[in-house]
Amino acid sequence: MKTFKVLSLLLCYPESEWLAALPELHAALIDEAGSNGSAAIRLAPLFDLLHESELIALQENYVATFDRNPSHSLHLFEHIHGESRDRGSAMIDLLQEYWKRDFDASAAELPDYVPLFLEFLSLLPADEALELLGDAVHVLAAIGRKLDANGSPYATVFQVLEALSPVAAQELAEPPVRDMDEAMELFGPSADGVEPLLKPGPQVSVMQMPASRRQAAASTH
Repeated sequence: MKTFKVLSLLLCYPESEWLAALPELHAALIDEAGSNGSAAIRLAPLFDLLHESELIALQENYVATFDRNPSHSLHLFEHIHGESRDRGSAMIDLLQEYWKRDFDASAAELPDYVPLFLEFLSLLPADEALELLGDAVHVLAAIGRKLDANGSPYATVFQVLEALSPVAAQELAEPPVRDMDEAMELFGPSADGVEPLLKPGPQVSVMQMPASRRQAAASTH
C-alpha cells in the first residue's frame, strides 16, 4: 500500500525535498481512500502544519516532539523493552524479518525505527503488511495517544495506523528500567553519542542524523 510509504515520509525529519512533494503524497492517499479509511481526511491537521509552517519551525518542532521527548520515541521496542537486554534480541528478530523478505535496511537507523518499519510494510502485499501492522499496533497506538494528549498533529499518523490494523490495540505495560549494557555491546553509539545504533556490517550500515537536525537538537540545550 502506498499509504504506508506516505505515513513513513510524514514521520521523517522535515526536509525541503520531501516537503515539496506534499501534494503528491496527499494524492496518493486519496487514490487509496477505499482501503485506507479516508486517511487523507484524518491527516488534514498534519498536512496543514507541514504546508503552513516554515522549514526551521517544522524542524524545531520535530526535534522537540520526537528527539527530546522519550514518551514519543519513534523506536518501537523502546516502548516495550526500554533499553533492556530484550530490546537487542527483538531488533535482531525484526532485522531477520526484513532480510527474509529481501528488504534493504542499509540506509536505516535502528531496525525498530517507525518510518523504516512503515517503508517495509509499503513493499509487502496488503495482507502481509496488515498482519505485521497488527503485531505492532499496540505500540503505535500508545505513541499516538501520548502525542494526542500533547496536542501534536503527528498523532494523526498513528490514528490512521490504528484504524488500518486488523487487531485492536491493547494497553502497554511500562517498559523496564533502562539497561544499556547489551545494547552497547550489539550497537555502537550514534553521532551524538546518545542513541545506540547498529554497527556497520555487510548488510547494515548507519545513517547519521542530518546536520540540520543535529543543529536543531543542539540548540534546545
